Amino acid sequence: METAFLSDMSTDNLNGMSKEMNPENVPLGPMGAAAGAAVPKSCGEFLCIFGTGDLGRSLGQRLLQSGYSVVYGSRRPDSCGPIPQGAQVMNHAAAAQSANMVFICIHREHYGFLQTLTPQLKGKVLVDVSNNPAKGMFPEANAAYLQRLVPEAHVVKALNTLSAWALQNGPSDSNRQTYVCGNSAAAKQAVSEVCTRLGLGVLDRGSLGASRELEDFPLQLFPEWKLPLSIALGLTAAFFFYLLIRDVIYAYVEDGKDISFRIMVSLANKVFPIVSLIMLSLCYLPGVMAAALQLYRGTKYRRFPDWLDRWMLCRKQMGLVALGFASLHVLYTLIIPFRYYVRYRVGAGIISQVLKNQTTPFSNMSAWRTDSYYSIGILGFALFVLLGITSLPSVSNALSWREFSFVQSKLGYVTLFLCTFHAYLYGWDKFLKAWSYKWYTVPGYLLSLVVPTVVLVLKLLLLLPCVDQSLTRIRRGWERGTAQEDSAHKLLI
Repeated sequence: METAFLSDMSTDNLNGMSKEMNPENVPLGPMGAAAGAAVPKSCGEFLCIFGTGDLGRSLGQRLLQSGYSVVYGSRRPDSCGPIPQGAQVMNHAAAAQSANMVFICIHREHYGFLQTLTPQLKGKVLVDVSNNPAKGMFPEANAAYLQRLVPEAHVVKALNTLSAWALQNGPSDSNRQTYVCGNSAAAKQAVSEVCTRLGLGVLDRGSLGASRELEDFPLQLFPEWKLPLSIALGLTAAFFFYLLIRDVIYAYVEDGKDISFRIMVSLANKVFPIVSLIMLSLCYLPGVMAAALQLYRGTKYRRFPDWLDRWMLCRKQMGLVALGFASLHVLYTLIIPFRYYVRYRVGAGIISQVLKNQTTPFSNMSAWRTDSYYSIGILGFALFVLLGITSLPSVSNALSWREFSFVQSKLGYVTLFLCTFHAYLYGWDKFLKAWSYKWYTVPGYLLSLVVPTVVLVLKLLLLLPCVDQSLTRIRRGWERGTAQEDSAHKLLI
């Protein structure tokens, strides 16, 4: 396929090139480049774009900034609207004849006219950048359909995962990666070199059969966030209704008090930290489970179960969701002194003490507990924010693996410990009071402590010297029961 491509490109396409594109009459090879040169390489090489919409104009502007000459093909060359300064506009046939690579920036339903341009497009590289509004709209991928319409051209699927805005703003503000697929290796190489000059990283996804997957990729809605968001929503709903029964409905049924107004702030400010702490602990639980599984198996070369793999891949998203809930908890806590209910209770308490000529004695223990509670909470939230910042690609890319591991692993466990300790200080000795168990139900904060406490205890067990030594050896490639493992064990003895 590659040989046929080079043969077509060096005959039919070069016959249609004007002398302006080769003023020095240098011997030309594939794609119109100087013989022996990489394709494409010379600044000012003509590239063609079919379509003058938002994507076509943004792509043309980016190509011009990268040193290419751009020719637009339009059905209305005289009234196609504004185009980037420095580009030319021709009819489709003339534009296709002037360049060896054509970017198809039009919708699939308008591909029909390309059949009439078969002579001009023969042997050319057609870069399909289209997407569909929804999955499964057509029986075949757009790129496959384009290849069937123009069988003598070399269709490459590329750039469809980038928006017009991303292309217009340049590599510093856009996605730096694009995917390519096609049946011709030389055509993919040509497109890849153009993408590289645009400042994009290129990932080859194989033959044109992968174009369906690439076209469906932009239609996915937060694929890596589905599991974390589902868990967060499930925990939020479960604890909201649980605390609603314990706090609001219980007071109405048992005491005849209507405190439904507490749903908006008090109840929410109990749910948010509970969900945040559980989600944070769920970020570190799969790592502990994976370590225990490796110790049990005595090797690192066996795959983890699929559910554990999926869980570990979405830990960053779980952590960011947990940080969001923690931020809501901080904001809700800050507005508590301004609430009407709180101001009323404080005022009524002061007046009651004045009328009774009484004062509440100062408790040094209560002062220590509350100050410790707030201080530990602030420190935990500060480290939580640090974890969130370092998980951003722009920050993590600037860190070495050791630095990233130190923040996300070691400081991460410190964060989990501080947040868990913060919850313990909140509860203090309430779990010993009978009134805490309304309708024989456990307080919400106690339920939130189960998972993080288990994670911290298991992590402490893994840090024991004997366990940590075995785990380190396994992760360095040792396997239980092998001759290598037995000899190493004798050396340790």
